[in-house]
Amino acid sequence: MGNSKDIGDETEAVIISHLVADGYSVAIPFGDNDRYDLVVDDEENLYRVQCKTAWRNKERTIRFNTHSQTTKDGQYHERTYHEEIDGFLVRYPENDRLYWIGIDDATEQKMELRFEARIDHPSINWAADYEFDGKIP
Repeated sequence: MGNSKDIGDETEAVIISHLVADGYSVAIPFGDNDRYDLVVDDEENLYRVQCKTAWRNKERTIRFNTHSQTTKDGQYHERTYHEEIDGFLVRYPENDRLYWIGIDDATEQKMELRFEARIDHPSINWAADYEFDGKIP
């Protein structure tokens, strides 16, 4: 892999490939100023999608950012995507699976998806519940 831009580009390409194979029409916004990476058309709805790459956080858990981070005029800024996208399509390169997280389910900073745990707790976001099956809810 390369830098974070290369990793992001690869994730976006993999996600586009999956979406097209699943029958969606995919549009890529021109430039880098939009809050979403893709517009996905299922012939009834348009979805604004932010593509993210997950990383292994701890054993049996992956994590991805649910906010953007920028530096402007020497100042660090973080911003969530609430009310600006419809959901995240998250790729975890280690298992080459995609996960759909609707914006209403997304946390404010980083979100963890768990593959398994010793206990079942209501605060756990189970990866299996978010695994992308080819259909955007």
